[in-house]
Amino acid sequence: MATKILPFYQKKHKHYGYDYRSLDSRSLVKKYSSKSSSTKRSSSALATSSGIIHSAKFSPCAKRVCHCFDEVPEYTVPAFRNREGEVEHVKPKARTFLYGTKLWKMEAEIERLRRSAHERTDMLALRRMEEERTSVQRHVREDSICRAPEFLVRLRSHTVWEKSFVKLFCTVQGFPTPLVRWYKDDVYIDQTSDPVKYRMDSYYGVHSLAINRCSINDTAQYTALAFNIHGEATTSATVIVKRFRGEEEPYHSVLLPLNLPLLSPPIFTHIDIQYSEKFGVSFGTEGETMILSCRMILTPNLSRLQPEAVWYRDDVEIKKSKWAAMFYNDCTAILTLPHLNKDDEGLYTLRLITRGGISQHSAYVFVRDADALVVGAPGAPMDVTFYDANKDYVILTWKPPNVTKESPVIGYFVDRCEAGTDNWIQCNDAPVKICKYPVTGLFEGRSYIFRVRAVNKSGISRPSRATDAVTALDPADLARLQTFYFDESRHIVVSQDDVEGDIKPPGIPTNVHAAETSKNYVVLSWDPPEPRGRDPLKYYIEKTMAGSTSWQRVNQEIAARSPRFAIFDLVEGKSYEFRVYAVNKFGLSQPSESTGPVVVNERIEIPSPPSDVRAARNTKHSVVVHWMASKTASELIGYYVDSCLLGTNDWQPCNHRPVKYTRFVVHGLMNGRKYIFRVKTANALGVSEMSQESEPIIVQAALTAPSSPYGITLLDCTNDSMTLGWKKPRFTGGSNITGYYMDHREVTDLHWHESNVKQITGRVYKIENLKEGSFYEFKVSALNLGGIGIPSDSSRAFKCEAWTMSEPGPTYDLTFCEIRNTSLVILWKAPIFIGSSPVTGYTVDICETNSEEWRTVTEKPVSARYLKVTKLEEGKSYIFRVHAVNAAGQGRPSEPSEPVLIQARPGTKEISAGVDAEGNIYLNFECQELTDVSQFAWGKAYEDITDSSKVHIETEGEKSKLIFKHPDMSDLGTYSVAVSDTDGISSSYALEKEELERLMALSHEIRHPTIPLKNELSYEVFDRGQVRFWVQAESVSPNATCKFIVNDMELADSKDHKITFDKSTGMIEMVMEQFTSKNEGTYTVQIEDGRAKNQSSLVFIGEAFKAALAEAEFQRKEFLRKQGPHFAEYLHWHVTEDCEVELKCKVANTKKETVFGWYKDFVTVVPEEPPNPQTGDSKLRIPEFSKKDMGEYKMTLKDDKGQDITVLEVAGKVYEEIVQEISKISGLSASELRIKCTPEGIRLQSFLKYYMEDMKVFWYHKESKIASSEKMRIGGSSEQVWMQICEPTDREKGKYTMEIFDGKTSYKRHLDLSGEAYAEAYTEFQRLKAAAFAEKNRGKVLGGLPDVVTIMEDKTLSLTSTIFGDPSPVVTWLKNDKDLELNDHHIATVEQGKYASLTIKGVTTEDSGKYGINVRNKYGGETIDVTVSVYKHGEDIPVIRMGVQPPPVHPTPPPAEASKPAAPPKSSKIGRRK
Repeated sequence: MATKILPFYQKKHKHYGYDYRSLDSRSLVKKYSSKSSSTKRSSSALATSSGIIHSAKFSPCAKRVCHCFDEVPEYTVPAFRNREGEVEHVKPKARTFLYGTKLWKMEAEIERLRRSAHERTDMLALRRMEEERTSVQRHVREDSICRAPEFLVRLRSHTVWEKSFVKLFCTVQGFPTPLVRWYKDDVYIDQTSDPVKYRMDSYYGVHSLAINRCSINDTAQYTALAFNIHGEATTSATVIVKRFRGEEEPYHSVLLPLNLPLLSPPIFTHIDIQYSEKFGVSFGTEGETMILSCRMILTPNLSRLQPEAVWYRDDVEIKKSKWAAMFYNDCTAILTLPHLNKDDEGLYTLRLITRGGISQHSAYVFVRDADALVVGAPGAPMDVTFYDANKDYVILTWKPPNVTKESPVIGYFVDRCEAGTDNWIQCNDAPVKICKYPVTGLFEGRSYIFRVRAVNKSGISRPSRATDAVTALDPADLARLQTFYFDESRHIVVSQDDVEGDIKPPGIPTNVHAAETSKNYVVLSWDPPEPRGRDPLKYYIEKTMAGSTSWQRVNQEIAARSPRFAIFDLVEGKSYEFRVYAVNKFGLSQPSESTGPVVVNERIEIPSPPSDVRAARNTKHSVVVHWMASKTASELIGYYVDSCLLGTNDWQPCNHRPVKYTRFVVHGLMNGRKYIFRVKTANALGVSEMSQESEPIIVQAALTAPSSPYGITLLDCTNDSMTLGWKKPRFTGGSNITGYYMDHREVTDLHWHESNVKQITGRVYKIENLKEGSFYEFKVSALNLGGIGIPSDSSRAFKCEAWTMSEPGPTYDLTFCEIRNTSLVILWKAPIFIGSSPVTGYTVDICETNSEEWRTVTEKPVSARYLKVTKLEEGKSYIFRVHAVNAAGQGRPSEPSEPVLIQARPGTKEISAGVDAEGNIYLNFECQELTDVSQFAWGKAYEDITDSSKVHIETEGEKSKLIFKHPDMSDLGTYSVAVSDTDGISSSYALEKEELERLMALSHEIRHPTIPLKNELSYEVFDRGQVRFWVQAESVSPNATCKFIVNDMELADSKDHKITFDKSTGMIEMVMEQFTSKNEGTYTVQIEDGRAKNQSSLVFIGEAFKAALAEAEFQRKEFLRKQGPHFAEYLHWHVTEDCEVELKCKVANTKKETVFGWYKDFVTVVPEEPPNPQTGDSKLRIPEFSKKDMGEYKMTLKDDKGQDITVLEVAGKVYEEIVQEISKISGLSASELRIKCTPEGIRLQSFLKYYMEDMKVFWYHKESKIASSEKMRIGGSSEQVWMQICEPTDREKGKYTMEIFDGKTSYKRHLDLSGEAYAEAYTEFQRLKAAAFAEKNRGKVLGGLPDVVTIMEDKTLSLTSTIFGDPSPVVTWLKNDKDLELNDHHIATVEQGKYASLTIKGVTTEDSGKYGINVRNKYGGETIDVTVSVYKHGEDIPVIRMGVQPPPVHPTPPPAEASKPAAPPKSSKIGRRK
């Protein structure tokens, strides 16, 4: 295989496609075709037999070749069959004058030799044709593999004269056949729109664009876009159209930059320009002045023929204005930007126009935001422009600022100012959320300038750069002016309004439509009525909800003066209809037609973020960032790029003005540092979310292609596929490997075939669609951002047959590191084919170079995928291989490694551990053999470190540090480092527990060289309202110093701030005489004593400050209060041991004239005891405290020195605390529970000092809480608490507990109501119950009889009473304690069993006496007496004794014969009971 010729496409070190073979074949065929044509012209005298031979040999071949190229014919094979026809029709010339002479023989010999030469030529052509046919057939077969378009011949730029013809060509190939579209300045060229101007042709892969009669407008960049289903490709060229200027010499052809505006008339001279000084990438801040200058050397330097210097920003010519000043003199071009704004950011280009063309220099200018007026406020908007200006209306647009650390922008304020004044007026009350706003309310004929400010939650930004002045005029008014010229000096201007005259009333506005829609407003536009008339028109607008007929006028107060109007205060998402009225002095027009439904919604939406952000190296301080455009970005404004040092999360804006292209060069980066980038999209609605972060990139110079991979290994195999792995290149070319390309071929084939179309991202690849049993070779090329590297050497031949063994397949990717004089570390990857069971371990074999004896290094399989091999001989070379092991046994070995020389590199250094000056624990490694693209790769346990939260890596020059952020025991392990693009420089370090503890102790000592403090900064308030701040250090030297800093301002010792530092005790204090609300803030004491430092801070804001301020104010007032009579102790309560509540206070500085006053709810209260003048004690007793004693208690002092007052509100929490204290004393004094029986049941009771309803008293039965009910009644009196068990049963037996709770402590008393105690109580209850029952049901007189009755003779006396008894009692009447004999004179009756009556008819004096009624049944009875006094006619009525009340009136009807008693006496009592 060593003798095989390397194809040309591999010699170029570029990943190739089969199009190269097609190109080579086509050139060969063209060469053959030209030779064949010359042969055909020179062989007219050949014999017919030769023509027949040619026809028989070549014609079939030509047909087959043409048939193969039916799809995309790239060339034409010569039609050899025509040669036969030519031979048949051409007759040989006559040579009569040479026959028979030597000349004839010589001519014949020459003819024979010519014929022989032609035959040899034809045979050579036949051989080449056969080879070409074979090549073409192979090419056609290979063409079935799909590929993306590729330009073989790219477009070329042209410079042509005006009205001339130009044609652009390009050649493209791909499969399927690509389609080609043409673009002019990125705008698609539609041939049908102007078929005369453009002509597009396509012929066998050659595409052309013809432009007829070129004009200046045809100067542009033309792009051909080729695409098929597999991708697309573009090629561009510039066409410059020049205008011939009469007798002047035309321009020489020159390739002008893209998108240049028309240049001003140039100065025609040939001048060679060389720059001696050039402006570079510049950085400025808003408000600063920047000067860009270029110094050049002109050859020849003619004062009268100097080049014209023109400045551009982003390919737009910069005009002289107050924002820019240009100067050119003495070979120096200067551009001055006197007041930078972000509007000035961009690519600045100086173009010097000469006869020889244009010499230019460009550099980017970055303009940072000025410091915000409010911390956290956003940057200012930029590029504020206006359009659609009218009489009272203009629309503004602007670009949003780039926000990285600040909070997002929530809206914008628009300001206007009349030109020539400084009076800025805010146009919108609420921030507008989009970058567009219609400004209304302008005055016709006045000029205005505008600016915009951004708003976020922190504040308002600085204003943007003001716009140019715009005059509020209707552009349509100018179109209505007509100028009539009488001669060169006289003309007259006539308005069409005057011609039309008066219109009474005006016509109807037309074409009413919504010109702008937003979720905040709708801008209506319409055409004025025609004819408009002489008188000025105004307009009124009406709106209605879609589908409704209720119209509402929008501008009721102020009419619109222009045919534009912005309508606000609409509901987002609703549909409205609008119509317009025109009005002049003659009246109001009819309404216009409705606009139809207009939805109040945003036409655009927040754009989606860009994607696929990639960064590529550019220079030592810049990086090129690429990204894919946003998929949804309507009305795109541009993109913002942010950068961040890896691991810092400190994002910085790269551009402060959005760019519209998807590629940006980020400048100002630090060389050797690692950055990440992100991009966001901006449109009128705002800024999109952040894109995904790019991969980290180190800022270094441009990249190179990587070296070739090596160690190709077969990892798995089936009947039609193979899985291969390989090792990464030793040299990466300065950037990460992004992919690989693989080629394969059968051993019997000389040509390589592509194995993959898309790049392979890993180092394992499965190739399918192979032939079973065939042998294949492979080679791999690596790809990075610098390009495709050199392919690897061909692998050994692998046979395509399925693996069926139980053992695992081979390991792969054997790499070596830490090669020393007696040891090395070997690493490998797990096998792809694992066999019948999982892999359980690995064994490592070693063999000396030039030996075939392998020995195993490991005594038993190791589980890790790395091994440190020791006890090797220095200077010897070894080969290694690794086996995977599973349950079935040892698997296939890996491919033997390359020989490894066991010898440490001179100057090899190891990783060292230490602690830096800041106390950071680090691992350090130094490499002196770095290349420009080398990188340090740190790992733990030989795996890449991906968790950046634990460690931070810093690389500077030849040194790299791995710094532990928060070291702890989880950081123990083996750390390794390898340096790429070197010859295997690496090292490792085992960080053990003892070493880590030592480093952590040293770190603590370094990080904390502090002065120890006895206490942190504290404060106290003095009795006069002074505030003392103090802190004390344990010990300081006499050289120690201190600073008191309040709100970032250092305070000096003064009258208001007395600062002392006692260095003997370490006490630092500051006394503030006047402590006010202005003293809120952060107080810090900084102490320095040599190298040692410390500080202590006190955040004195919010509630803490308010409390201190209130205390200081209180102490100040207290001091003033105590100058007169005052309360030394304010009013408070106290509960005595007898549960009496005392309200107590103590007075001071009183005298005899001092007046004391006690009040409850503003009512004067007189205490039992006056204040004690000696002790100052004063109290107010409240016996038997209860809810009625709640209220506001107040005591006052007053004399000629002043007055004071103390108030105690006995309610709420104070009342609860008093009750709890009473509960405590009563709970302690409560007696044990006792049993008392009643007719209702058994009562358990306890005696205590005092009981009130609000005390928390609980009863429990067998640990269950008892609630008051009909069965269990709970109550109490002033000195006892009780619980009544009504109608007790056996269920009520058990242990009872009474608990008094004072809020903290429970006081419990217990009683066991069971056994004998329950039996005795129950017997007594039954006895009392029976007695009560008898008492209840015995015979009784409920009422009705008086004590004394006075009656006149001959009257009828009726004594009636109400009786009760169950069963019904027996009634007996008595007189003078003897039974009364009943007769016609004395009649006794009992009615309804309830009313008993005694009637005495015709009373006489004999009837006077004591009467009684006895009521009795089996349970007992009673007797009620009544005294009857009878007086005669004419006698005075006896005086009734005091207290006697007349008998009550009863509903019982009197007897029929009874007469009404005379003058019944009044009585207050019922009859006396015996």
